[in-house]
Amino acid sequence: MYDIKWIRENPAEFDAGLKRRGFEPHSEKVLALDKKYRSFQTDLQDMQSRRNELSKKIGELKRNGEDAEVLMHEVDALKRSMAETEDEVRKVCENIDHVLEALPNRPADDIPDGLDDKTNKEIRRWGTPREFDFKPLEHDELGEKLGLIDFEQAAKVSGARFVYLKGDLSRLERALAQYMLDMHTTEHGYMEMEVPLMVKSNAVYGTAQLPKFAEDLYKTAGTDEFWWLIPTAEVSLTNYVAGKVLDEEKLPLRITSLTPCFRSEAGAAGRDTKGMIRQHQFYKVEMVSITTPEKSWEEHEHMTNCAENILKGLNLPYRVMCLSAGDMGFSSRKTHDLEVWLPGQNKYREISSVSNCWDFQARRMDARCKNKNQKGTRYVHTLNGSGLAVGRTLVAVMENYQQKDGSILIPEALRKYMNGKEVITSIR
Repeated sequence: MYDIKWIRENPAEFDAGLKRRGFEPHSEKVLALDKKYRSFQTDLQDMQSRRNELSKKIGELKRNGEDAEVLMHEVDALKRSMAETEDEVRKVCENIDHVLEALPNRPADDIPDGLDDKTNKEIRRWGTPREFDFKPLEHDELGEKLGLIDFEQAAKVSGARFVYLKGDLSRLERALAQYMLDMHTTEHGYMEMEVPLMVKSNAVYGTAQLPKFAEDLYKTAGTDEFWWLIPTAEVSLTNYVAGKVLDEEKLPLRITSLTPCFRSEAGAAGRDTKGMIRQHQFYKVEMVSITTPEKSWEEHEHMTNCAENILKGLNLPYRVMCLSAGDMGFSSRKTHDLEVWLPGQNKYREISSVSNCWDFQARRMDARCKNKNQKGTRYVHTLNGSGLAVGRTLVAVMENYQQKDGSILIPEALRKYMNGKEVITSIR
């Protein structure tokens, strides 16, 4: 959400930011509603002043034994007018919110222009893709040959975009998640949390998945009250500070969680229909940072580096991309995507998005901070990032560590989580 005062003072900049995101100008519409709101507020203040004045006169007349009936009728009329005007104020505020809640965050000045991934800018890359003396397989072929992946039975049980993992491959996914959590909590300064997997509408609204992206979410049914299944732990983690006023001296607050994530993938019809790249249910380790406005860009780099360290520890080649204005997520002001090399596909694929949302989410969920030496409060800045998508990391390990005989080497960093096992072979 936006600060209406900022839009009032910077209408051209507001519209320019929307244009970079592929949206039409909205300042004229927003400011017309704002003007109406302020006019109603002025009317309310005038009526309240008149009411106070009349109440004082009525008291004086009654004390002197004089008739105050005419003035009392005027007060009653003012009460009715005030109630009607307050109702109009409420409607205008709802209209303003309705307009603003459908508009994405304003992009940072230093990100590339463009409405899709064609103009994303590479910042850096790490590692050299392995040269194979055989044709590397994609992960789904490799897993099925080993007898450790079963898409067919999963489709019978749940439909498309689900999978059964078996034996050492299932254990390897668990090892990856444990490795990520251990790195973030012991090396990167994050506190692990267990979080709700089902949340109320206000929580999903706070992180801006609602109202615009409702079709991408799952919700419960069959009860008077329903919950949304989280599409990412970002929802639960970020809402941990909803409605709170935080002590600035204790920021940044860095929190992380491993959760299943649930996505309908309504906007991804026909994309990545095979394999484990895009599923309805998957595990992800999420990082969230809550910080002061002065520290948010520094925190964005820190969070990006944390995600990179996971890939470095697994010796997986990757590149860091700065997304263009039109390719970013709805809440983001600036996003770094980490793309890991997949030899089976012979290309880089996204494995993490790290976003600085500035105060966009904080305004929606009323999350603030306070300096004990200063008056008042201000909105915090929120950041989120995958650290990493566990299933996609499993895909990357499988494809990069596959051997000519079809087995999979286990990265050294994961072997302690696998009881020292070094190689995954076909199921017995």
